[in-house]
Amino acid sequence: MVGGVEEHLTVGRVAELAGVSVRTLHHYDEIGLVRPSARTAAGYRAYAAGDVERLREVLAYRRLGFGLREIADLVDDPATDAVAHLHRLRGLLLQQRDRAAAMVTAIDTELTAREKGIRMTSEDQLKVFGAQLYEVIGSAYPATRRTEPRIAARVWEALGDARTVLNVGAGTGSYEPPDRDVTAVEPSAVMRALRPAGAAPCVAARAESLPFEDQSFDAAMAFSTVHHWHDPIAGLREMRRVARHVVVFTHDASDTGWRHRFWLTRDYLPEVAGLVVGRPSVDRLARTIGARMEPVLIPWDCADGFFEAYWRRPEGYLEEHVRRAVSVWARVGPEAEQRAVDGLRDDLSSGRWAERNRDLVDLDAAELGLRLLVA
Repeated sequence: MVGGVEEHLTVGRVAELAGVSVRTLHHYDEIGLVRPSARTAAGYRAYAAGDVERLREVLAYRRLGFGLREIADLVDDPATDAVAHLHRLRGLLLQQRDRAAAMVTAIDTELTAREKGIRMTSEDQLKVFGAQLYEVIGSAYPATRRTEPRIAARVWEALGDARTVLNVGAGTGSYEPPDRDVTAVEPSAVMRALRPAGAAPCVAARAESLPFEDQSFDAAMAFSTVHHWHDPIAGLREMRRVARHVVVFTHDASDTGWRHRFWLTRDYLPEVAGLVVGRPSVDRLARTIGARMEPVLIPWDCADGFFEAYWRRPEGYLEEHVRRAVSVWARVGPEAEQRAVDGLRDDLSSGRWAERNRDLVDLDAAELGLRLLVA
């Protein structure tokens, strides 16, 4: 509004500002998608504020790849107001951004491989367009997913005197014992490419179908990977088949208590509860391999940035690179992620988080459902 009079924009001015042709705007007018409803002082048709708002939504959906008929249905939906459209568009754009980032990562990985004279398999080349979850989070691993020495000590102690160790779902190689003869198994091309120079040899295979003879290894280990497996029970049976000793670091998905103890899932991200529906309980996992189960506490300054690691350092969850290295954030979706981050940021600024969680300040470690299975 200028001087109490609503500003109207001519067709030419709108075309210039929006970066589209006048012909496109005339077409939208002809099919009833966006019709300028005002008139200039000279009698020319012009766009009122409401027309501009509708055009903005149309152009945004168009640039996301929607057809004009689909767009008409979306913008004419009486149950969706301008704010709801903005939230929807934001979510769609975040998904598009994540897909594009995943493709860039996959392409960079192939370029690196080709520079080394390595040809990617046909399957790995096609995964550039699949952007599978593990590929998306893989590129962020080196920055935040480092070996936590206190947890590593528990895992390596559980391996006992095993000299040959199979690391299943090995990722970038964290937690591989340096003083053993290790063979790694990892299905993700991105993860395999990110393994550091000098890391254990890595085989492209899945836990459910390990390409090794019975009892080939003294021990088989799996660290924070079982939740990514298509069939965890089959994977654990395979580990038991190829090794005399099995050590698994995982999460007790069936224990609702940890989700209540952990403020992030309790107060900001309740969607996590839906992610574990249908997953086998840790008790069932333990029975599958005849394992004993030991709780693993998370130190307050945990070096490995897994989902629960920042329980006493809440500011960490506001960092994009921290969230990108954790599959939970990708699985709950961009809308839930943004809501949780916005809520946490507000509560940290206002002091509400500190007030709610003041009992955490004096804790050196927290019990949040992590378990070590030893068989």
